Amino acid sequence: MSESDDDDIPTLSAHTLAALQEFYNETRTSPDTAQASSDQFAVGAVEEDWRMSQFWYSDETAVQLAEELVREAGESGRIACISAPSVYQKLKQGVVEGSGRVTSVVFEYDRRFSIYGDDFVYYDYNDPCCLPANVSPQSFDIVLADPPYLSEECLSKVAQTIKYLSKGKMLLCTGAIMEKLATELLDVKMCSFLPKHNRNLSNEFRCFVNYTSHLLSC
Repeated sequence: MSESDDDDIPTLSAHTLAALQEFYNETRTSPDTAQASSDQFAVGAVEEDWRMSQFWYSDETAVQLAEELVREAGESGRIACISAPSVYQKLKQGVVEGSGRVTSVVFEYDRRFSIYGDDFVYYDYNDPCCLPANVSPQSFDIVLADPPYLSEECLSKVAQTIKYLSKGKMLLCTGAIMEKLATELLDVKMCSFLPKHNRNLSNEFRCFVNYTSHLLSC
């Protein structure tokens, strides 16, 4: 290319370059971009996989459970959500008052939830206490667990994890048919509150707590 050819190449003025830079900056911080970031925590952002017995809570139930966790965790409290990603997501959406003052961690077998970075802990109920070294025993103010299967084996193993993680407070969501075993393992009581899912389940589903909660009578 000759020197005269270089002179013919169009260039942008300093004013135009500045305007373009401003446009790009606005695009990166536009409401649409912020919305996209928020959407990753929407219930359903990760689709249910029935092969892993995944059934997400309804939006209303996820909010109510998240509110309960925030209330019971207290200021700067730590919350563990075992196999209950839809509640974790609701905690991170910023729609629950006080959720910004707590720390929430999701324990999940489904590695798709690793999109949540350090908030994600890989968890296999078959190895109930096989957890990373940075997950200390009795390090969570309240633990919510939703065992993936309605079986004695599954609940018994998840109960071990709950006891390992919890400082004391436990909130269990499972089938009503597991009440007797849940009481024996965790000394919990069935709540009047009826959790609901986005899809109807064939088994009656209930919540259980081991502390005084408004869920017992609401």
